[in-house]
Amino acid sequence: MKIVVIGGSGNIGSKLVRRLGERGHDVIAASPKSGVDAVTGEGLDDVMPGTQVVVDVANSPSFDAAPALAFFENAGRNLLAAEARAGVQHHVALSVVGTDRLTASGYFRAKTRRRRS
Repeated sequence: MKIVVIGGSGNIGSKLVRRLGERGHDVIAASPKSGVDAVTGEGLDDVMPGTQVVVDVANSPSFDAAPALAFFENAGRNLLAAEARAGVQHHVALSVVGTDRLTASGYFRAKTRRRRS
């Protein structure tokens, strides 16, 4: 199965890429380091053809409310559009349990909005 891991060079993503590869999947570690930027959309259309699953473990570089919200909204919008164009069947996003109860944090408000994108 071809799986694209958005944030695939990060702490969680690199471990996920390794484990999926060990299980025989064709895994793409997609990140700005590899020329794929979900926030701008750059490179998404290049990695999506033939992909069955996208796993999004990317994280905002800022925990401040406005930048985090912009990150998650833009990345989510670009990812879902690229996935639709390529016919990707499954989108999995890593989030945090209970974000809807942590409304004092702008970062967690942004994470909550991401789930609804």
